Amino acid sequence: MKAVALLSSGIDSPVAIYLMLKKGFTIYPIHFKQSELNYQKVRRIWQRLKELFPESLEELIVVDVFEYQKPVFDKLVELKKEKWICVFCKFTMFMKATEIAKEKGAMAIITGDSLGQVASQTLDNLLIISLATDLPIFRPLIGLDKVEIERIAKEIGTFEISVEPEEGCNFVPKHPIIRGTLGEFKKIYKEVFGRKC
Repeated sequence: MKAVALLSSGIDSPVAIYLMLKKGFTIYPIHFKQSELNYQKVRRIWQRLKELFPESLEELIVVDVFEYQKPVFDKLVELKKEKWICVFCKFTMFMKATEIAKEKGAMAIITGDSLGQVASQTLDNLLIISLATDLPIFRPLIGLDKVEIERIAKEIGTFEISVEPEEGCNFVPKHPIIRGTLGEFKKIYKEVFGRKC
C-alpha cells in the first residue's frame, strides 16, 4: 500500500505519518517549502522517521511554495478574497499531492488534520478542501486532542524538533475564513483558475 503524505515542520503531520507507517504503508512525504529554516527542521523530522521505518519511508519530495502557490495567493489578494488563502493553500497542496500520488502509484493522501484546530481544519473547510482530490484522504489524528498528539510526538522523537523556533507562514491573512461555503469557494476558484472546480 502506497500513499503520499503532507509533511510540515509542525507537531501533527509527523505523528500522522508515523501512525500510517505503523499500519504498513509505504509513504512518499511531500513538503511545501517557503523557508530554509523550516525546511531544515523537516529534513531532520524526515530523518527521524526514516530511522524508525527505513524500508517504508521514501525520499522527501519538495515543492516550492513561491513557484507553485504564491501566484494563487496573489490572485486572491487582487480579488480582495485574501481571507480564503488558508483554504486555497490546503486545496492546492491536495491538488499537487494528487498529481505526485498518481506518478508514484500511490492510492491515498495522508494529512495531520485534527478537527477544528486552525482555519483550514474546521468541518466546513475540510469539506471544501477534500474536493481537490479524487483519492481517499487519511486523517489519522482527526479524533485526537493536542495532548494525545504531543504524547506520541514525544515518544517517537519528533516533538523536540517540531517545537524549535521557526519562521511563521508568509501568507496567513489577518482574518482567515473559518466556515467557508462551497458555493462561494467555487465562484472564487473559477475567478482564480479560469475554470470550474
